Amino acid sequence: MTTPALGYDRITGETFASRSEVIAPHGMAATSQPLATQIALDVLKNGGSAVDAAIAANAALGLMEPVGCGIGGDLFAIVWDAEKGELTGLNASGRSPASLTLAYFEEQGMDSIPPLGPLPVSVPGTVDGWFELHGRYGRLPMSEILAPAIRYAREGFPVSELIAYYWQRNAGYLKDFPGFAETFMPDGRAPRKGEMFRNPRLADTYEKIAAQGRDVFYRGEMARKIADYMQENGGFLTYEDMANHRSEWVEPVSATYRGWEVYELPPNGQGIAALQMLNILEGYDIASMGFGSADYLHVLAEAKKLAFEDRARYYADMDFADVPVERLISKDYAAERRGLIDMAQASRSLPAGDAAIESGDTIYLTVADSDGNMVSLIQSNYRGMGSGMTPGDLGFVLQDRGELFSLEPGHPNVYEPGKRPFHTIIPAFVMRDGKPLMSFGVMGGAMQPQGHTQIIVNMVDFGMNLQEAGDAPRLRHSGSSQPTGEQMTDGGTVHLEHGFDQAVHRELMRRGHRLGGSNGGFGGYQAIMKDHDEGVYYGASESRKDGQAAGY
Repeated sequence: MTTPALGYDRITGETFASRSEVIAPHGMAATSQPLATQIALDVLKNGGSAVDAAIAANAALGLMEPVGCGIGGDLFAIVWDAEKGELTGLNASGRSPASLTLAYFEEQGMDSIPPLGPLPVSVPGTVDGWFELHGRYGRLPMSEILAPAIRYAREGFPVSELIAYYWQRNAGYLKDFPGFAETFMPDGRAPRKGEMFRNPRLADTYEKIAAQGRDVFYRGEMARKIADYMQENGGFLTYEDMANHRSEWVEPVSATYRGWEVYELPPNGQGIAALQMLNILEGYDIASMGFGSADYLHVLAEAKKLAFEDRARYYADMDFADVPVERLISKDYAAERRGLIDMAQASRSLPAGDAAIESGDTIYLTVADSDGNMVSLIQSNYRGMGSGMTPGDLGFVLQDRGELFSLEPGHPNVYEPGKRPFHTIIPAFVMRDGKPLMSFGVMGGAMQPQGHTQIIVNMVDFGMNLQEAGDAPRLRHSGSSQPTGEQMTDGGTVHLEHGFDQAVHRELMRRGHRLGGSNGGFGGYQAIMKDHDEGVYYGASESRKDGQAAGY
């Protein structure tokens, strides 16, 4: 009898899982930085609501993870109100400067908006988003909510590994923008892993916001500092643009996937691309294909291509464009689009459907409280640290979301004054049998709807738990047509994370897929799930990031 060799497989669960789920009865927080998660838990324990804790964590991440977020950026959220039994969405994205026109770009001979500097800057919507959320769902005063981030900003915090890596990369090309190095490069360089970093400028800004409210940012001294800085440095954002900003409460839209009701926010974001992908995939027996099989990865990539062609053609600010959301997320439309998929051959180019009547980084966090309230919140500058424009002594970088406008006349996402650009950041939520089931998100540009889709499929079709669904190796397809006007003509590139069988690589190439590298870009996942029978929360955090899920 031969003695079996000793192995290192997990005793429970999938072998690729980084750890087991976190389970707790009273509250749960999952963020991309452990210190931010602990801040959220402290707020919950001190009587704060899930929204209070989410704002506190977001403020901390603006300090601790400036490579992905900050109050110079935008925010989107989905909130489950347990008392009302209601799911609500908030679009806190900012608009383009009123004084900047399409004609300006034409006169400058530009065929795209530059990614850095003053031209892609739009109104930062995050602070107003905080106060809108707090006004409806907050319990603690904003001074108490922002206090932990203020303390860390003054006393310092140790920079974690992945954040240090991206900080160094961003600093390399942003260091010469006015104000950037003074705020983010002490001693003339980006902080290294484990080094303490302080941002007293941001501490001052947070203190004034906590004491004086959102108007100090949009109608007070900060708005004037931002406007003056932009004017001095060739920008168009004005005090009036700041003063006129408003967030918008919206109704989340949904599609069912084998009984799971998956909710996303309507455009100007890309959330409905996940719903379109899920609708297409629902027509296949995914479970029988098996996780990691060539058939599954093939239809996943093809479904993504189809959804993203519609994303490029239709998604835009719905105040300016008639986006046929109901048609795009319908089952009948998905059946039409599914018919374009050839199981034997990868598509090279695809048309957008007849629906008439990417290098970014982000933070995602989710919090649930003892009353059953749940928050799915995503916030970002775009392109990591944003435009590089770092106004005065305020301690943050302004976003560069305006880069995602098209300059093609007649396109739904064409640049117009006072318009919200196409957005990549999307929170998600799942309901089942009329009850809240799951709050989740996956960070990372165009990876986000692809990640949302794979999380749901991993759980529904492949039976993975909350942590396994996030740890499982992922597919990322790049090269689809873009809302800025670029078209897919060569089928794009499929990137497979380490963990897929080499025979599957070869079969995908045989079907005509071009395979690319697998170094990063696969997103960053956080999630909370509610077990209504036991009255407990499950939490999961992304193994690819520095994050943590924790509860009490």
